[in-house]
Amino acid sequence: MTPTITAFEKSPDGGRGLARDFPVRWAFEEVGQPYDVRLVPWAEMKQPAHLALQPFGQIPTYEDGDLAMFESGAIILHIAERHAGLLPQDPDARARAICWMFAAKCTVEPVIVENEVAKFLEGDKSWSAERKPLIDGRIRDRLRQLSARLGDAEWLDGAFSAGDLLMINVLRRPGGRAIAGELPNLAAYISRGEARPAFKRAFEAQLAVFEAATTSA
Repeated sequence: MTPTITAFEKSPDGGRGLARDFPVRWAFEEVGQPYDVRLVPWAEMKQPAHLALQPFGQIPTYEDGDLAMFESGAIILHIAERHAGLLPQDPDARARAICWMFAAKCTVEPVIVENEVAKFLEGDKSWSAERKPLIDGRIRDRLRQLSARLGDAEWLDGAFSAGDLLMINVLRRPGGRAIAGELPNLAAYISRGEARPAFKRAFEAQLAVFEAATTSA
């Protein structure tokens, strides 16, 4: 049976590969496995059928036979554990790759997403302009730490892994990409990820959904 993931029927990311289904698509492309996509309208995301799969009313979800999952990081880890290509065979290297997956989602992404929350949900507050430099400073500190660890390496720990996939996906978010551009090795790291054939296939697949939605609107 081919796994099915859910995605926005009309993505708010403008076809830029920033929606949460994108890294799952990328993971499938990296391991060379087929997948189906079920598009979900905004209104249906808060309905019981979708909430039974994703209790917070978000995307993506993953269904494969009797297995239903949510949270993009967990889905990608599941894909990586079932199919070769995203986790090393060596147990220690595999453990380190998983560490980087958690670092991307738990350590780097929160400070970047805080910038987006400040812009889109708090931008009209009287204190918003004063808070912005503080948020940017936290992002800059975190990315400098990541830059120092990456150094001149091509990927975070040996060969490309699910850790790199998630980290690059996080760095591509608007709040992170601009500041990552100040650090040449991180900017090059993002570019290497975006140059991967699997990334391009996933990007084109998500962009096609956005273009179809725009055409039919």
